[in-house]
Amino acid sequence: MNKRIDTVTLWRPVGPKELKLIEKSGMRSFPPRLPEQPIFYPVLSEAYAVQIARDWNVPASGSGFVTRFDVLKSFLDRYQVEHAGSKAHLEYWIPAEDLPEFNKAIVGMIEVTAAFGRDANLAG
Repeated sequence: MNKRIDTVTLWRPVGPKELKLIEKSGMRSFPPRLPEQPIFYPVLSEAYAVQIARDWNVPASGSGFVTRFDVLKSFLDRYQVEHAGSKAHLEYWIPAEDLPEFNKAIVGMIEVTAAFGRDANLAG
């Protein structure tokens, strides 16, 4: 009997530096947080990730990218879904020290689904 693996699809807007580090991992994990970044924020909708990548990452770094990936539901069950403003802005707040375990809970590859700004043609 096959046991079905329950996963949740999440998105993460990233800038060009973070994307390069994801690529170095073979598109399998997110890089450790910087000291001034105590929380990792994956989001629950592609539209919200697009908004952040386009409206925040592009002005901050010239480019913004949207990544999509699946995470084991059993891992995410220990965290609450948080509202970051409107009802459409839903995200998980994963403490930086939990990121290595989060990365182990990613099933499959991290994909780039959208790119904005000057380096948009470099994605994928």
